[in-house]
Amino acid sequence: MTKENFLKGAAILGIAGVLVKIIGSVYRITLLYILTDIGMGYYQTVYPLYNLLLAISTAGFPVAVAKLVAEKRALGDYKGAHRLFKITFFGFLFAGITTSLFVLLRANYLSHLFKNKDAYYSFIAISPALMFVPIMSAFRGYFQGRQTMVPTAVSQLTEQLFRVVIGLVLAYQFLERGLPLAAGGATFGASAGALAGTIVIMIIYLSQRRYIKQEIKNSADYPLESLNSVIKKVLLIAIPITIGAAIVPIMNSIDVAIVMRRLQMIGFTETEANGLYGRLAGMAQTLINLPQVLSTALAMSLVPAVSAAFAKKNYNKITRITRSGIRIMLLIGLPAALGLYILSTPIIELVYFASKPEVQQSAGSILAILSFSLIFLTLVQSLTAIMQGLGKPMIPVKNLAIGAVVKVILTYILTGIPEIGVKGAALSTVVAYLVAAVLNFMAVVKYTKTSLNFINIFLKPIISVILMVVFVKFSYVFLSSIINSKIATIISIVIGALVYGSALLATGAITSRDFELLPGGKKISKVLGAIGILRE
Repeated sequence: MTKENFLKGAAILGIAGVLVKIIGSVYRITLLYILTDIGMGYYQTVYPLYNLLLAISTAGFPVAVAKLVAEKRALGDYKGAHRLFKITFFGFLFAGITTSLFVLLRANYLSHLFKNKDAYYSFIAISPALMFVPIMSAFRGYFQGRQTMVPTAVSQLTEQLFRVVIGLVLAYQFLERGLPLAAGGATFGASAGALAGTIVIMIIYLSQRRYIKQEIKNSADYPLESLNSVIKKVLLIAIPITIGAAIVPIMNSIDVAIVMRRLQMIGFTETEANGLYGRLAGMAQTLINLPQVLSTALAMSLVPAVSAAFAKKNYNKITRITRSGIRIMLLIGLPAALGLYILSTPIIELVYFASKPEVQQSAGSILAILSFSLIFLTLVQSLTAIMQGLGKPMIPVKNLAIGAVVKVILTYILTGIPEIGVKGAALSTVVAYLVAAVLNFMAVVKYTKTSLNFINIFLKPIISVILMVVFVKFSYVFLSSIINSKIATIISIVIGALVYGSALLATGAITSRDFELLPGGKKISKVLGAIGILRE
């Protein structure tokens, strides 16, 4: 595979991933208008368990399939590559049917386990997705092993679009029959999307079947690998990745149970506790996810950049990439966190304008705390990508697991304090990512021997964000006294972005080399450099 094709494939998957995240965030915001915070609580209750079961059944296996298929194809063993795909396909099918039946048959038990019995319909509705997603993942892994990224991207976008359209339509149609059923309708969107994505990628596979058969016919003559050998190879690659992918869903699943139980223990009814959880996971967390579109794209570009430098033993370049990666993540995380903190309630009122004032105030106070997690979350993403590029993927997994344990303990303690309540879950999330970020930072320094320039990496971004905060705060206070508060919020955000961008360029906090890590960054840096506003 040429470097150009690799970058093109990575770009296709990256763009598809960003679009999926944007569509998903807009979907959740729109869904809140239909379901309200109570309905979002039912809807959100199923997703931690859903994500956990998907992580167990699919997370590492598409990667393993892609890697092993690519290796066999590189040797000309096209027959062995396709046989490996067929073996893993039936494994995926078995895992999908098993997890789907488990949730379907135990929906009533699960809804009571999470202390949210009205989430029953949502558990029922999500169960078919658990069967289709593993099947889709098998095909995605196979195509990626064939170094063809378009089928994966097309199926991802198809899945998300069907999820959104079907979810919104069913939520609206079932609304008159009650919020639990409406939430179930919205949740079924995930199953409809998974089915659509599976059908699309199977059609693509069948359309290429003739070429695949021709490849198999022309395959080099290699001994048939035993079934046990194939399974062993797949598991050796998949298990470490699966463990890493399962940590956050496990943490979130425990979080749901703890938050619901502890809130009810301090006097909230099940419906009230569900509403508070909806404000945390359905309102505040959705806004936290938006800036991650940028940080995720950067993290994706860091892995191959570090890997390439590490393969050539170019340690100076690794140091430069590490410094740039940390600095750019701070440039994303700091303004996003402090911007959401300063305008937490106004932004909630702007985005969720149909919600009741008391719901907006409550969600705003949760967002104000949760916003600080962005600083540490973006750092975790960059530092994890660097460690993966260095061939040390399990170190950030262990560090995140430590952070998850801290979160579970803190959530249990804090949410049981009446004066803190659901805000304790938000605060524990901040602390969890802080712990993981510190541990990852120590590991990166240890393995890269990187020394960080305090002025360039920390001081300049901090000065820039302080200027932004001052202008945003005064702009909003002044404008909201003379015009509509929602318009004042929008104008204040624009002013903040302009001030922050200008401060970054004026202080030299971002350079042309930093742009090289961003998708399409070289072209942007050339334009900005040509007009004299970007330093080398």
